[in-house]
Amino acid sequence: MDVKQSMRDILRAESSAISAIPVTDDYEKAVEAIVERVHRRGGKLITAGMGKAGQIAMNIATTFSSTGTPAVNIHPSEAQHGDLGVVQPNDIVLLISNSGKTREILELIELLHGLYADIPVIVISGTPDSPLVHAADIALLTGGAPEVCPLGLTPTTSTTMMTVIGDVLVVNVMMSIGFSVEDYAKRHHGGYLGHLSRSKSN
Repeated sequence: MDVKQSMRDILRAESSAISAIPVTDDYEKAVEAIVERVHRRGGKLITAGMGKAGQIAMNIATTFSSTGTPAVNIHPSEAQHGDLGVVQPNDIVLLISNSGKTREILELIELLHGLYADIPVIVISGTPDSPLVHAADIALLTGGAPEVCPLGLTPTTSTTMMTVIGDVLVVNVMMSIGFSVEDYAKRHHGGYLGHLSRSKSN
């Protein structure tokens, strides 16, 4: 096996997949909806996903929180056992599922709407014609590029796309709210990033 050539092939495939993510008006809608619910109404962003998508959802939530937009991640299964109680009227939800058919995520939408019927739902998915996309207020599609996994099964390319889409949302919300290096420093007291942000803000 030629690992270097495999690496080149993987980098090429994932770079092409990133470039092919559909750029749509729904990104502007998603950013505006997050700003409206969180920064104007005092709510928060709720993220959720299952499996690898759940790990991406958690990363997106922590990145949003560290950049001035309060966010929490909930596990869809635990939500059915009381964790749904963290959701409040002015919140907004970001759900992630590559297939758009994940049972726990679809059930979570029902639970959320049972609690607050008008809570906005943003989804990130690789499947346009899926139950999750049809249930969403705003859908951000990955483009559905094939996984670089040799089996075509392991979430690899798809999780890269999800992460990039999360970055697009985070960065644009930061710009929309005018999040500054001083704001960043207040939220990062330890580590290299804390030191760097404080030195830039002085």
